[in-house]
Amino acid sequence: MPVTDEAIEKIKAMIVSGELGPGSKLPREADLAERLGLSRNSLREAVKALSLIRVLDVRQGDGTYVTSLEPDLLLDALTFVADLQQDDTVLQFLEVRRILEPAAAAMAARAMPDEEIAALGEVLDRLDDAPSLDALIENDLEFHRRLAAGSGNAVLASLIEGLSGPTARARLWRGRAEDGAVERTQQQHRAIYEAIAARRPELAQAWATVHVGEVEQWLRGTLGVDGSARA
Repeated sequence: MPVTDEAIEKIKAMIVSGELGPGSKLPREADLAERLGLSRNSLREAVKALSLIRVLDVRQGDGTYVTSLEPDLLLDALTFVADLQQDDTVLQFLEVRRILEPAAAAMAARAMPDEEIAALGEVLDRLDDAPSLDALIENDLEFHRRLAAGSGNAVLASLIEGLSGPTARARLWRGRAEDGAVERTQQQHRAIYEAIAARRPELAQAWATVHVGEVEQWLRGTLGVDGSARA
């Protein structure tokens, strides 16, 4: 195992064991390196790598701390990776969304507080009768973010948020290329919201499946059946 990877594993073990908890300050570099049997250079590289994925927070002049380790923070790197994906791999992200988002919609129908459901409806009400495509996409992102948060599961919400980048581009592309796509999107959002407001999890799940599945089906047809062709 490369020395930097070994250093990362040793710091990770300290966190997993509870020796270092969220918000804990790491020992001085020299002391920690000696204790873990590492060179200071390899420890420094490990700290740099762990700070990039938001496990550690390096504060100049103060020290290095374990972050809050909250899911939205740790899964933030997923957003960065997802945004780099190309058209032919976006299908895989849509497939994952088709699994996760209907589950989130069903959970929201069971657990989302009434005031949050009302706020979800207000998001839809903000759009006028003929919204621009940019306004629709922005509204779409907020709707799906609130829906996922309404599931009450922070990990699930963070995963869905992390998948939003490349799939939003696909939705934008579809909105420009396919007649009626914008109107159907609005109708499906409204149907999902109404199912959640009525506390009907199976119906919310079904509409969310249709909603994500339509984009996936359109993109498959545009790229080729197996999704391997480039647009």
